[in-house]
Amino acid sequence: MSTRAVAAVDLGATSGRVMIGRIGDGVLDLEPVSRFPNGPVERADGLHWDFEALSENVLDGLAEAVRREPGIESIGIDSWAVDYGLIAGGKVLAEPFHYRDERSARGVAEVHEIVAFDELYRRNGLQFLPFNTLYQLRVDDRAPEAESALLVPDLLAFLLTGARVAERTNASTTGLLRVDDAEWDTDLASRLGIAPALLPALVDPGALIGTLRPQIARRIGADLPVIAVGSHDTASAVAAVPMTSPSAAYISCGTWGLVGVELAEPVLTDAARAANFTHERGVDGRFRFLHNVAGLWLLSETVRAWEAEDGAPIDLVALLAAASAVTAPVPTFDANDPSLSAPGGMPARIGALLAASGQTAPTDRPAFARSIVESIAVAFAEAVATASALTGRRLDVVHIVGGGSLNTLLCQATADRTGLPVLAGPVEATALGNVLVQARALGAAPATLEELRALVAATHAPVRYTPHT
Repeated sequence: MSTRAVAAVDLGATSGRVMIGRIGDGVLDLEPVSRFPNGPVERADGLHWDFEALSENVLDGLAEAVRREPGIESIGIDSWAVDYGLIAGGKVLAEPFHYRDERSARGVAEVHEIVAFDELYRRNGLQFLPFNTLYQLRVDDRAPEAESALLVPDLLAFLLTGARVAERTNASTTGLLRVDDAEWDTDLASRLGIAPALLPALVDPGALIGTLRPQIARRIGADLPVIAVGSHDTASAVAAVPMTSPSAAYISCGTWGLVGVELAEPVLTDAARAANFTHERGVDGRFRFLHNVAGLWLLSETVRAWEAEDGAPIDLVALLAAASAVTAPVPTFDANDPSLSAPGGMPARIGALLAASGQTAPTDRPAFARSIVESIAVAFAEAVATASALTGRRLDVVHIVGGGSLNTLLCQATADRTGLPVLAGPVEATALGNVLVQARALGAAPATLEELRALVAATHAPVRYTPHT
């Protein structure tokens, strides 16, 4: 089989990138093309994403990808979940709000006055997160003016093709998709005052969304199809986890740590609801039964605060090396405490949390960083143990993919805290999953998810961490 090429647009909460994916017989490679910053911007009405800058960076990256690899056959887009843009008159009516904007708190209160959370869980299977889309839409003053609400990857696909669709893996994070049949819950939307007409037609990973608008094709330099992938970045990442054991847990670790197992059927028990485990859709109709845990956001926000204090950048690699060398016990805290969810002042907030539990925050930075990493690992281990208990599976390995797989201290701490071997990598699991789904749709990759994962394992061997006894 000759090597084929696609373009993967992979957007995270702190940065985005465009990559060329090449796939063939025993070949699965990524070539980074462009990377650009992404993050919240303060507007008069709250915290938003700079969608204009984001889309310009995506288009520039795609143009460069085509310049480097004229043989690119398609484009796939994935991003973070829950956030959306409103469309009216064929244009973006309102810039997407950022999921950390304060308006969501009012949405939670209003939604739960109408529909109790236990009923929501039976309908959508989602863990409670205060920024889920249904809470945002409930209090969106501009929604009545809109014709469509498109999640961020679908919004970019609309910009590229003019097609208005909702890809199911990301739609499953809105709270408006029924857990049993993966269709829109229009009755729930109506009860919440959300117009069902806002919800576009649903498509599955691998579906053709459309071809590029003529002006976009001219700018990029090629007339290409846009193919739906697992457009929720975690769905793409999990598709590329090189799992070989049915008793494997996974952690997709970046800003967040998404900790769970893959299921064929949901576990809609009171215990699962109480544990705040979610049922998000994955590629090929699988369920991503997982829990959101604070990830490397805690470390990156702490480093950002220290850099502001110093007026100079911090060498993260050196900091983590020094943290690994800390031999004295360090205190741990609840990494999921709500007081740590907002940006800014992270070292002080962690210190206050430790003090409230009767512990003293380390005074030197390596020990403080070690405390953060160990606390994240504790949260990971608790989520893995809960996933095992809720599903009745005795888990035998933990896969860590994404940026966290490069953090050797975190990987070893997770192995130690879970008592299970950790297989780390690939770091670019999200982009690889994006590429694999596109390639399969083009007939350039194996048909089953298991075969796709076997290709990942053969071309991106993970690093093993054994628990210390």
